[in-house]
Amino acid sequence: MFNNYKNTLKDLRGFIILWSTQTLSALGSAMTNFALIIWSYTQSGSALTTALLAFCSYTPYIILSIFAGALSDRWNKKITMLVSDSFAALCTISVIILLVTGRIQIWYLYVINALNGLMNTVQQPASDVAVTLLTPKKYFHKIGGMRAFSNSLVTVLTPLLATALLALAGMRMVIIFDLLTFAIAFTALLFFVKIPQHQNDDNAEGKAEPEKLLQAAKSGLTYLKHNRGILDLILLLAVINFIASIFYTALPAMILSKLENGEIALGLVNTFTGLATIAGSLFVTFMPAPKSRTRVILNSLLFSMCTENFILAVGNSLWLWCFGAVLGWLFIPVMNANMDVLFRQKIPVEIQGRVYSVRNTLQFFTIPLGYLCGGFLVDKVFEPFMAGLPSGHLLLSLFGTGKGSGAAFLFFVIGVVGVFACLPFRADKHILKLEEG
Repeated sequence: MFNNYKNTLKDLRGFIILWSTQTLSALGSAMTNFALIIWSYTQSGSALTTALLAFCSYTPYIILSIFAGALSDRWNKKITMLVSDSFAALCTISVIILLVTGRIQIWYLYVINALNGLMNTVQQPASDVAVTLLTPKKYFHKIGGMRAFSNSLVTVLTPLLATALLALAGMRMVIIFDLLTFAIAFTALLFFVKIPQHQNDDNAEGKAEPEKLLQAAKSGLTYLKHNRGILDLILLLAVINFIASIFYTALPAMILSKLENGEIALGLVNTFTGLATIAGSLFVTFMPAPKSRTRVILNSLLFSMCTENFILAVGNSLWLWCFGAVLGWLFIPVMNANMDVLFRQKIPVEIQGRVYSVRNTLQFFTIPLGYLCGGFLVDKVFEPFMAGLPSGHLLLSLFGTGKGSGAAFLFFVIGVVGVFACLPFRADKHILKLEEG
């Protein structure tokens, strides 16, 4: 058994170094984003103003992703990741300069987030393909669980550490921690990780003429056109991402408005979300491969939609909201890990960057729309509607009174929409046939 573990560690050495250090860097970035969300909402009191931070981050990422995958397949993965991460660090440095000089304004953050999103268009597919190149196929299921675990750990630690640093040392210390984690990840990738070059890469030795950019981008679309099962799963996630973006907009608007110590409460709910995803990621890491990955994916999403939104909507205590967070997120790592394995097994590695980028465009284009829609619905529709109801109205008894009750009502609505959105995909013949053969 010891020899098996030793061989596994040897086989996964490059992946483990990359995974662990990039996770640390992701923690630093997430803490900065969490702190900026709190700062934005406390400055403006507007869900829409806060939602625009995410909108500016995702929009350039989505618009340019379809072309970035072709470039990612052509470019050296390691250099692409190093340059992209360095640019993100420069954006973070600009935030701390604005803080120190007292010139920070919300529109500056919109611009910085847009620039970060621009660099993520090439960084993300390069990173996804690098993981495939570093990992033998027999470990795909295991690394799917490991990546789900690290994402969950970031979710748990982000609100705890960010809230603590904000209280003790202010936002500057949060950003300094972010830059420190970047330096560690950059050094590890530069000196200790060797990413193999795939023999069919456009820039591999012996390739006479690189594929034209538009033609390369089109190949990702062509692949999905002829692989409807994968395409339909991506479209399902696009729908879920739209609902989730509205959820993320409504959550701080409700918690920060309903409770006096809203920042602590928001951090606690996010912590329980992370604890649930840690439990789910540990489960998927050590469980055997399921008989049907597609059914696991579909059932996990349906369970999530059926639980947390409704508990947040009608719950009247912090601990009930935390319980809802556990139910809503427990099986999300299981879904993500099985989705990751399906894609890595089905999509040829030489075009993974192109296909992943098309996937990113299709799967994530609903996120900025969801943030805008969520901010508008909270500020302009649900909050005014609940404020105008007469005393004793049924909806007030269900969702509460005062600011935050409109966001609670919105949770109920997106819960209903989420359940009905999942049902047609559970009967999708293309998805169900995906694992045949």
